[in-house]
Amino acid sequence: MGDRSVSRRLVLGGMAGMAAGGPTGLGAQPLPLPAQPVALTIIDVAGNLQLTQVGIERFRTQNPKLVSRINYQRAPSPELPGKLKAQQAAGRVDLDLVLTGPGAMSDGVEQGLWIEVWSKHAEALPKPEATYHEAALMMQRNFGRDQGVAVAYSPSGPIFEYHADKVRTVPKTAGDFLQWVKANPNRFTYARPANSGPGWTFLMGMPYILGDSDPKDPIKGWDKTWAWLKELDNAIDHYPGNTTASMREFGEGSRDIVVSTCGWDINPRVLGIVPKEVEVFALDGTHWVPDTQFMCIPKGVPPEKVAVLLQLMAFMLKPEQQALTYDKGYFYPGPAAKDVTLAMAPAESQEVVRDYGRPLYAKLIAELPVETPLAPDRLVAAFRRWDQEVGAKKARQ
Repeated sequence: MGDRSVSRRLVLGGMAGMAAGGPTGLGAQPLPLPAQPVALTIIDVAGNLQLTQVGIERFRTQNPKLVSRINYQRAPSPELPGKLKAQQAAGRVDLDLVLTGPGAMSDGVEQGLWIEVWSKHAEALPKPEATYHEAALMMQRNFGRDQGVAVAYSPSGPIFEYHADKVRTVPKTAGDFLQWVKANPNRFTYARPANSGPGWTFLMGMPYILGDSDPKDPIKGWDKTWAWLKELDNAIDHYPGNTTASMREFGEGSRDIVVSTCGWDINPRVLGIVPKEVEVFALDGTHWVPDTQFMCIPKGVPPEKVAVLLQLMAFMLKPEQQALTYDKGYFYPGPAAKDVTLAMAPAESQEVVRDYGRPLYAKLIAELPVETPLAPDRLVAAFRRWDQEVGAKKARQ
C-alpha cells in the first residue's frame, strides 16, 4: 500500500491508546480456564459472522472441554451499545463476545463498555506487531486501541457503483458528482452512516475529496463536507437504514449510482443481488478510509468465559482462520494478519476473486493514500451530526 499515509508516524501515534505488551499486560497472571465447558453467546452487529463463523465453529469443535455450545445473535449496530449498557447496569451481561465494526466499537469505547484485553491480558494474545500487516496494525493501534481485537480488514472506500447503461458520463470530481445527482434526482442514495460500512467510509472520505480544513474534525473542520452533503440531500428521497437495502435498490434498478466499498461491490454481485456487469469509479482526491472488524468482550463477562474468549481471539488470528476471511469478497480482501495470501484461501474464495474481483482495485490500493478513521469520540459526533442535520430530513427505510 505504500507509505503515503500508513506510516511509522501514524502507527506510533496510536500506541498511547493501546498498551499491549506493556508492563500491565506482561505482569498479569493468566485467567484460569473453566472446570466445565461453557456456553457462549456471540452477537454480530457488522455482518462479521459471514467471515468468521466457520473459524469460530472450528474452535468449538477443536476445544470441546472449553466450549459446550455457541449461541449466535444478530442486531443492528446502533442498538447494541444501549442494550449492553442496560445489561451491565443490571449486573446481568448475557452477551459474551461482540463482533463489531467501527460504529458500535466507537460507542463502546466512549461509554466504557469493553474489557481492555490488550493491556490486561496481553499474555493471552499474539503480539500485534508480529501479527498484523501494516494497515491493519495502524487500525488496531489507532482505532481498536486496547479494547477491540482486529479480525478482518479492508481498504474499503469510498467508491461508487453505477449502471453503465444509465450513467453515460462518469463523474470525476465532487463537483461533477453533485451536478449529476441534481440532474438525476432520486437516482442516487446511500445508507445511514451509523449502520453502514459504505455509509461511514463515504462520510469520512468526503472531507479529503473536498479538501476540507481538517478531515479529522467533523465539528470544526468539515464546513465544505456538511454543506456538500446538505446540497446533495436535496436530490435524495430517502436514506436506506442499512447497506443491504441500498444494494437491493441499486440491483433492482431504482438507483443508477450507489455508494459502495470493495467488498460491497464484489459480494452482492456474487450473490446475484447486483448485476455482475455494473462498474465502479472513485472520485479525484479519494483517500482510502479503511474498515476493520473487531472482536470485543463486554465488561461483566465472567472471568472463566473471558479466559476461553481470549483463546478464541488468538485462534482467529492464526493464518488458517484468517484465510477464511477472503470469503466471497464480502470484506475484500479480508485478512488482518500479515502474509495471508489468496492462495491460502478456500478454493471457492479464490474462484470468486478471480471471477468478480477487479484489476482496478490492485491499482487503487497501490496508489491511493490510506487514512485512519476518526477517533471513536469524533466518529460518534459525526454520526450524531449526520443524523440530526442530514438524515433527519428524510425517512430511513
